[in-house]
Amino acid sequence: MSLITPDFGLLFWMTLIFAIVLFILAKFGFPMVTGMVDKRSERINESLRLAKEAEVRIAEISQEQKRLIEDATKEQARILKEATDERAKIIAQAKADASAEAANLIAKARTEIEAEKESALRDIRRQVAMLSIDVAEKVIRKDLASDNESLALVDKMVEEMSKL
Repeated sequence: MSLITPDFGLLFWMTLIFAIVLFILAKFGFPMVTGMVDKRSERINESLRLAKEAEVRIAEISQEQKRLIEDATKEQARILKEATDERAKIIAQAKADASAEAANLIAKARTEIEAEKESALRDIRRQVAMLSIDVAEKVIRKDLASDNESLALVDKMVEEMSKL
């Protein structure tokens, strides 16, 4: 019995075993692999969708910021016009009061714009951090041997993301 010139019995058993292994893989192995690939594809598509939504939200916030600046500029122009009219009626005191009020409104508008901007950035950072942690957890889950190492790594990642 040689492996170079096998006899009919060896070929029969090798073919039968190959057919059984192929059947088992086709029945149980391949669907599991394709299912995992499909799930990963769906997860990637969902991440891309969330990233596009975040991008749209940033654009909306930017437009809102521009609108608020325009409103503040219009408000400033209106207050300055009122100050000019008052200057004609009342001397220096009315001019000083109008300028102080205009500066106060501009500062208030800028503070509100900055607060909304910071809030939106915090939300986006939080979402990106959670997505990053989810992806990193799934990737690193295979590489880490113990739960202690996993917890230490997750704590480190959360700490780094909170610094942003």
